[in-house]
Amino acid sequence: MAKKTQSAFFCQNCGTQSPKWLGKCPNCNEWNSFVEENITKEKKSSSFKSNKINTPKLLNEIENHEEKRIVTNDKELNRVLGGGIVPGSLILLGGDPGIGKSTLLLQFALSSKSKTILYISGEESEKQIKMRAERINKNSEHCFILTETSTQNIFNQIEKVQPDVVVIDSIQTIHSNSIESTPGSVSQIRECTSELIKFAKETGTAVFLIGHINKDGAIAGPKILEHMVDTVLQFEGDRNYVYRILRTIKNRFGSASELGVYEMNQLGLREVNNPSEILISERDEATSGVSIAATIEGARPLLVEIQSLVSSAVYGTPQRSATGFDTKRMNMLLAVLEKRCGFKLASKDVFLNITGGIKIEDTAIDLAIVCSILSSDNNIELDTLICFAGEIGLSGEIRAVKRIEDRIAEAEKLGYKQIIISKYNKLSGKKHNISIKKCGKIEEVFRLLF
Repeated sequence: MAKKTQSAFFCQNCGTQSPKWLGKCPNCNEWNSFVEENITKEKKSSSFKSNKINTPKLLNEIENHEEKRIVTNDKELNRVLGGGIVPGSLILLGGDPGIGKSTLLLQFALSSKSKTILYISGEESEKQIKMRAERINKNSEHCFILTETSTQNIFNQIEKVQPDVVVIDSIQTIHSNSIESTPGSVSQIRECTSELIKFAKETGTAVFLIGHINKDGAIAGPKILEHMVDTVLQFEGDRNYVYRILRTIKNRFGSASELGVYEMNQLGLREVNNPSEILISERDEATSGVSIAATIEGARPLLVEIQSLVSSAVYGTPQRSATGFDTKRMNMLLAVLEKRCGFKLASKDVFLNITGGIKIEDTAIDLAIVCSILSSDNNIELDTLICFAGEIGLSGEIRAVKRIEDRIAEAEKLGYKQIIISKYNKLSGKKHNISIKKCGKIEEVFRLLF
């Protein structure tokens, strides 16, 4: 006799369930996101069997054993995870197709010297993984490879291998026998993730999940997936550049604003320990419209190069374009220069670019952007050994920024002779080998530079 099944409609964006099709999701307001999925009337038991029975305890009765993090050979991965992998944590890694997600975690798995790692792939065969491992010249006696998509079989093999870390590539290809919908559907992703969370928390095994992303750049599947896991990492980069950025979106065990930099080459991904050197291009001669900004990403100070081009508008409406920076904030800075400082930029095209394919959200680069725009507008080159750190207010004042000492130290380390900051920043009094100029208004900076 055939199994009795029933269907329901799930929102592919947030996972909301509905008995009938809806044009607009009432939870996330997304249009045309409901898809019909078959679900069983009687749900089968979970693939992961647990004999542990939890009982209520007082807070002072809970034993607090400080668990040591698993420190990997990848310093950039350690940084974005907050110092290493926390045992029992679930880490979700998302990114564009072909950006290097599988290569990054395969390199991590093969570089392990002591911890046992099980790499589970639902997208590639064993021979294909072997070819990729040979290409990046990696081999390990502690890394096991498994090509499987059923969670029941995966937990059976995990019980035999007893790994310290499990890598699953990818969560969209895994399916559970307790749900009859297709792999990659909302209900399958939610069920498989909940089984893996239960396994990770009860056994103390760290689990990496690779997740696909949709056309909007968000991780595919229900939004609840990102709420369920402990850490969400985003692997991003421009295909026109060889550099990749590993960014922390969420982290329950560390800072949520860390950043790791990699270089993609024929041998895989190489760690970049000093990103400031790659984000500043080498120039034979000074060029107008170029300035250097001292920024902070997580705990890491960076120096980035800002390039601007200001020209007379050919068409009626001036063009405003920014790469790696918020265009709305650039328009705000242009309005401040026009209204407060008297620079006539309303009828000119303005193009802004942050080199290296990196995206910066730190407002401390406002001063460098303003100086770059004024340099291009007046066609006057800035000294290549001057950098900037300051936020611009709506009245044209230069506001103080956080962690100014770290920015000054990074500029000093890279050989810069002068840094211009806000006069409202308070310094510790430590002596520096770099000249520190304090300004309160954009006009003061303009007189100092030009």
